[in-house]
Amino acid sequence: MRPVNYLLLRIESNIYGDTRDMAVLKAKYNKQAQNYARIRQESDVIAIWDDHDFGENDAGKTYPFRDQSKTLFFDFWNEPKGSPRRRDNDGIYTSYLYGPADKRVHIILPDLRYNRDDLKTVASRQIAKERDLAGLGPYLPIADRSTTMLGEAQWQWLEQQMQIPSRIKIIGSSLQYIASQPGWEAWSNFPHERQRLIDLISKYKVDGLFFISGDTHWAELSCQTENAPYPLWDMTSSGLTQTWDNVSPNAYRWQDLSYSGQNFGAIYIDWLLEDPLIIFEVRDVQGNRVFQHTIMLSSLKGPW
Repeated sequence: MRPVNYLLLRIESNIYGDTRDMAVLKAKYNKQAQNYARIRQESDVIAIWDDHDFGENDAGKTYPFRDQSKTLFFDFWNEPKGSPRRRDNDGIYTSYLYGPADKRVHIILPDLRYNRDDLKTVASRQIAKERDLAGLGPYLPIADRSTTMLGEAQWQWLEQQMQIPSRIKIIGSSLQYIASQPGWEAWSNFPHERQRLIDLISKYKVDGLFFISGDTHWAELSCQTENAPYPLWDMTSSGLTQTWDNVSPNAYRWQDLSYSGQNFGAIYIDWLLEDPLIIFEVRDVQGNRVFQHTIMLSSLKGPW
């Protein structure tokens, strides 16, 4: 294959476990600093948090130490003191632009924790147990359209991001976007917000957009073709430390591509082709390729 530009993408920081003691969380970050030292020397490393970086399993805006946790996160990732990302009373969402205009990649990292309303759970532990045996979690879609994951300020920011010119937009979501309702944490728990993002893609005629996600402790590739302006892809990779053998059902799983072992994801972009090639890969902890799927950039284009 011709030379490629590539991005190695990992969504969580491996700060695993619930943490209401900030001294304990800080100690975990200090331990992780050793693991990230080499890659920080050789690569740009960008990050968004998920629940265990945030501080508590499946937590949202009611987590009482979210601001203290936010400070530790920024300090660990060397976010400058004057960074606009260190905003008060809001999440840690941010974006990055890479490459010249004709090869520009726009990476958007939404915060799905800081402003997220409470999840809706099944009616009883017995139902939850029965669902777990089927690979389903305890959460249900929320019909109340006043609830949110992002919060209105972040939605306004995301709408601005949709208007920034780029050849490729990658939304690095800490939770799966495409996967059908598995009962675990996902965008599908807030279907009105999930649809709002698709509506933004159509409103601003955003081509070249796909998702990467984590959280699940397994890897898979999902694709939604109906009720979307073009095929929407979501490559899920996780985790390097935690696994989950009971992979959940997913109506959008592409050609049954999934892997329950320890893994990470890689994306390769071949800009030397007239129609650039995008390759999704999942690799195991030894770096061996587990599965791969290739698309052309032109396939991520709406009927504008």
